[in-house]
Amino acid sequence: MRHRDELEAILRRSTPLMQVLTTARELDLPDWMIFSGAIYQRALNHLTGRDLDYGIKDYDLGYYDAADTSYEAEDVVIKRAAAAFEPPLREMVEVRNQARVHIWFAPKFDETFTPLSCTAEAMERFVAPLFAVGARLGADDRLSIAAPFGLDDLFDLRLRPNPRRPTDAFPRIAGRLRERWPELRIEP
Repeated sequence: MRHRDELEAILRRSTPLMQVLTTARELDLPDWMIFSGAIYQRALNHLTGRDLDYGIKDYDLGYYDAADTSYEAEDVVIKRAAAAFEPPLREMVEVRNQARVHIWFAPKFDETFTPLSCTAEAMERFVAPLFAVGARLGADDRLSIAAPFGLDDLFDLRLRPNPRRPTDAFPRIAGRLRERWPELRIEP
C-alpha cells in the first residue's frame, strides 16, 4: 500500500497514540482497531507542519464481537477499557462494538446501516475516504494499517465524499475540517 511506511513512521512518533495502541493490544479485544481521527489527524498534522497531537480529541477503539450485541455486554468492555487507561487517555478512548453499530446508527442518524462483518468494514462507511484509516499493534510490535480506499487522499490532502455512502453531512464535516486544516483540498 502506497504511503504505508510513511504513515507508520508518523504514528510511531506519537507517544499518546502508541500508549493507546499498546493498552488496546493488552485488552485483547476481538478484531480490535484504532481508527478515524486518532490516525488520519496525525498524518494531516505532520503533512501541514503541525504538532502531531494537535486537535486530537479522542481515540476510536473499535472491536467486533457478534456473540453478544447487547448494550450491557458492550458496557462491560467499555468499563474494562476505561480501567486500563490512565487519565487523560481514560476520558479520550471511545470503545464501540462494531457488531452492534447497525442497532443504534439508523435511529440516531436517520440513515440505513446494514450489519457489519468485521471492524475494518466499518471504515468503508465513513463519510470520506480520508477518514477511513485504522491501525492495530501486533504482539510482535508490528503496526498493521488498514485503509479500504488506500492512503492517497490522506497524503494528497484531499477530502472528498465516500462514493459508497452519500450523506448530506459531508459539507458540514468538510467545513469543520477546513477550519483546522485550511490546506485541505475539498472536492464535491
